[in-house]
Amino acid sequence: MPYALTDDEVRLYYEEAGTGPAIVFLHEFAGDHRSWEPQLRHFSRTHRCLVYAARGFPPSDVPARPESYSQERAVADVLAVLDAAQVEQAILVGNSMGGFGALHCALRHPERVRGAVVAGCGYGAHPDTEHTFRAESETIAAAFEQEGSAGMARWYGVGPARVQYEAKDPRGHAEHVRILAEHDPVGAALTMRGVQKQRPSLYALRDELARCAPPVLLIAGDEDDGVLETNLMLKRTIPRCGLAVLPRSGHVTNLEEPELFNRLVERFCTAVDHGTWRERDPRACGASTTGARP
Repeated sequence: MPYALTDDEVRLYYEEAGTGPAIVFLHEFAGDHRSWEPQLRHFSRTHRCLVYAARGFPPSDVPARPESYSQERAVADVLAVLDAAQVEQAILVGNSMGGFGALHCALRHPERVRGAVVAGCGYGAHPDTEHTFRAESETIAAAFEQEGSAGMARWYGVGPARVQYEAKDPRGHAEHVRILAEHDPVGAALTMRGVQKQRPSLYALRDELARCAPPVLLIAGDEDDGVLETNLMLKRTIPRCGLAVLPRSGHVTNLEEPELFNRLVERFCTAVDHGTWRERDPRACGASTTGARP
């Protein structure tokens, strides 16, 4: 099995399939590298696809030290996978925790990122919800320690933005919950405390986001209330940014609506390849909604 070695000597398990321009998939907290299977089956026909398990998620290593987990470490881990696979540049596709990783990587290392698909990204970012999110993150971390992954998965897997998946595809949702139940409880608790709970608010990064060089596609479910307002802010702030909102969808859009998700990502990749994912036309940014002059 291939592994990438990070600068702090953590081994990251990764898989690859296909040939062509590189796409790297970054999974959410409740999933792992297996959560991208619908995308790997589709995009490996035309692209070199890489998917990896984040630190703390077996078969990647599970460091026991809290300082081994942070948003900065998560970004460095993306580069470690790129380096191990000898990929100079890639399109990053991330959901939730992985979406934050893709966006932060685009900000910090634009020379390595051809484009970023940022799905389900925004939990805890809005100033009105930041405090509550950090408190809930601690509760979730403690639940992994006290209840274990299997016990915790029974209620986390049917959260307000995951029941949509259960309604559409009970079999797929059951597999999603099984993956969550297999999490290493130490790795999950430390990831929740170090990455999720401590990451900086995107609202505090608006000046940096306004200078984000790579093109970005945001994808959100219209019933994923924790991300919608933040996605509007990101759309209005990032220069080369588009926003797709999927109807009757929650937090795991790549699994809930794989065909639609893949089509959106495919069109984004094509636009990036042809240099046509441009900045917003300044004429679309006026105060008037019609263009009428007072």
